[in-house]
Amino acid sequence: MRRSRRPVSARVRILTAILTVAGIGLALVGGVTFLVQRQQVLAEIDDRLGNQVERLHSIAADGDPDAPSGPVSLTVDRYADVDAYLQEVVARLVPARTEASFAVVDGSAPIASSTLSGFDVSDDEAFVTRVREDTADGGIRRGTALTDAGTLRYIAIPVSVEGDTRTGVYVRAVNLDASLAPVTTAMTTYVVAGIVVLGVIGIVGWFVTGRLLSPIRHLRETAAAISLEDLSARLPTAGNDDISDLSRTVNSMLDRLEGSVDTQRQLLDDVRHELKTPITIVRGHLELMDPRDQADAAAAREIGIAELDRLARLVEDIDLLAAAEGEQYAMASVRLDQLTARLGELIAVIPDHRWSLAHVSRGRIIGDADRLLQAWLQLADNAAKYTPPGSPIEVGSVLDERGARLWVRDHGPGIPRAARHRIFRRFDRADTKRAVGGSGLGLAIVDAIAKGHGGSCSVDDTPGGGATFTIHLPQTTVDLPAPVRAGDVVMQREATA
Repeated sequence: MRRSRRPVSARVRILTAILTVAGIGLALVGGVTFLVQRQQVLAEIDDRLGNQVERLHSIAADGDPDAPSGPVSLTVDRYADVDAYLQEVVARLVPARTEASFAVVDGSAPIASSTLSGFDVSDDEAFVTRVREDTADGGIRRGTALTDAGTLRYIAIPVSVEGDTRTGVYVRAVNLDASLAPVTTAMTTYVVAGIVVLGVIGIVGWFVTGRLLSPIRHLRETAAAISLEDLSARLPTAGNDDISDLSRTVNSMLDRLEGSVDTQRQLLDDVRHELKTPITIVRGHLELMDPRDQADAAAAREIGIAELDRLARLVEDIDLLAAAEGEQYAMASVRLDQLTARLGELIAVIPDHRWSLAHVSRGRIIGDADRLLQAWLQLADNAAKYTPPGSPIEVGSVLDERGARLWVRDHGPGIPRAARHRIFRRFDRADTKRAVGGSGLGLAIVDAIAKGHGGSCSVDDTPGGGATFTIHLPQTTVDLPAPVRAGDVVMQREATA
């Protein structure tokens, strides 16, 4: 079985990319700097070698301003032959520490410099032979030669004297290895410094990337530890950077996910509990039913249909609750007086109670008109179910600086204070002994719609007895049309006349 390769960590990839880019950058800068400095040294050497031609002319002229310049083919009256001239040239043109000079004449031994400065290559037969061959045509030659003394950059200048048929050659050479030694040393230092810098970048980058990527590592570990049974794991949020913000965002997502799972789990538990009763009732009557007794069978049938209807209402209310908790509301500007008037039209057909609009506020709120009307009607229906027939029920709306309040006030038995904290929960009632139909989800739906608008629900005592249910909506800003000035109206009428 082929084993899968271990993935390369993001930390290693980031460091590799950083070190690669830094290494290439340092190499390019060092290489370009080395080439520029080397070229400057070579140009300086060529200038020094080129000056030898002028210096030979100066010695030949011996201060004569009318002496010819140009190609070294001199006619010197005061020198008896080429040997005498070249000996004086070699004696007067003292080489530097990294330079060598000598002269050769046809058929004679090389004339070497007798000074202590410079170095001597006149005894290098291969180099002397090469110089003679290069200048056989009588022209000045420049070149580079590899000798026992090192790599030499040289210039060979042919010389002739009037009255002497022989030809001499003056040679000036510069040791390239010695001249380029400072550049090579600087480059070596640069390479060592570059390696140290890359090492420091690697060490610092290892710790920095570890710090920056630690939330991602924690995210992986947390994701591996999370399961439906345990959603409590969270990421550490130390720091104030983008990665830390990512940790906070993930934690917020996990909080919402845990809340959603808890809500769904609670809903399933509640639904399972609510389904047990009708199933038990139907099963019990079917087991005790005598199929030969028509009256008994009809009674069992009626009970089964009634329980199935209750189950259907339960499923419908669960669907409404899920929609109220999960959907996106169509928020828009809503006129509160029109919403209150619409509620008055709908509750007027609910029988057995005296309905009245106690207060109607004018103004605009931001919300989903259909959902708000649904929640308000649910409160009215709840009041109609739990109050005695014929009792009055008032509804109204209030809009002030604290926000909007949509309320329903009944005059029934009221809600005990001990039960007010739980009546908005699923399948919970203030008085379980009342024989009132319903799934127990009505007030939970109202609470979900209120929370979907950023508000809440509450219940208080009604003066004289009863309960007042209120939907609290937060204060919102509604863009109103700008006031119209009388002058603008007059000008508009004159323009259209």
